[in-house]
Amino acid sequence: MDQASIQAVGLSYAYGDTLAVDDISFGVAAGEVLGFLGPNGAGKSTTIRMLTGQLSPHRGSIRILGMDMPGDRTAIQGRIGVCFEEKNLYLEMTAHENLAFFATLFGVTVDVDALLERVGLRERGRDRVSSFSKGMRQRLMITRALINTPDVLFLDEPTDGLDPVSARGIRDLIRAEADRGAAVLLTTHDMHEADELSDRVAFIDDGRVIALDAPEELKLAHGQRSMRVRRRVGGLVEEEVIELDGASAADQVRAAVAKEGLLTVHTEEATLEDIFVQLAGRGLSG
Repeated sequence: MDQASIQAVGLSYAYGDTLAVDDISFGVAAGEVLGFLGPNGAGKSTTIRMLTGQLSPHRGSIRILGMDMPGDRTAIQGRIGVCFEEKNLYLEMTAHENLAFFATLFGVTVDVDALLERVGLRERGRDRVSSFSKGMRQRLMITRALINTPDVLFLDEPTDGLDPVSARGIRDLIRAEADRGAAVLLTTHDMHEADELSDRVAFIDDGRVIALDAPEELKLAHGQRSMRVRRRVGGLVEEEVIELDGASAADQVRAAVAKEGLLTVHTEEATLEDIFVQLAGRGLSG
């Protein structure tokens, strides 16, 4: 991926004797969403801090938009947007004032009301952020990350704390930013969200990338589809789960349907969580 907007090669970082990130490499192209998935403590946040210039890697190299990080940090930071899980807004300022202030830091002129409109906050733009709910503050954080029309977006749990309708709006916004041409690095614990948004997924565990591919390719390579069959047998309803075996799956389905007493057949494909458990031996949540 020579033209990647984000290019990490051999990154490593240790806190004392604890190796948090262990020789990882990946790239994110313009217009691509990369889901960066792993349990707490896997190395995701440390990696993002290196990519955004908050930490300098102990080994390896980083190029953002063709520039070196941290060497070209100032130039890079003017072209990236960052939304961390921690809320660091100015609570005694209004939403409008928060965005206007950050626009001055970037030296850009923006239509603040239009930005607030994108996340459903225009009507609350003149209210102090201290009066906002957790979800409203999260939407404002997302908006702030877009203040400079960034070429690269780093989004850490962007829909955390949002209701389903607001979360859907943020996912649509993320997709629109990628369609505009931004490279997006996304961390999330919502596997449905990761599956829906990600062009590719990187699984990280114990500081190492253990798999990197499109969600569908990961499912084909590592996933296993199953079939849940319910039938009536002797007046009782019984349920059976059958693991489908690749080329013979059609024969398995036909055989199940042919048996007497059939009520329902439902096929299920492996989720990203299932695949991570298979590869790492533990869940993404722990």
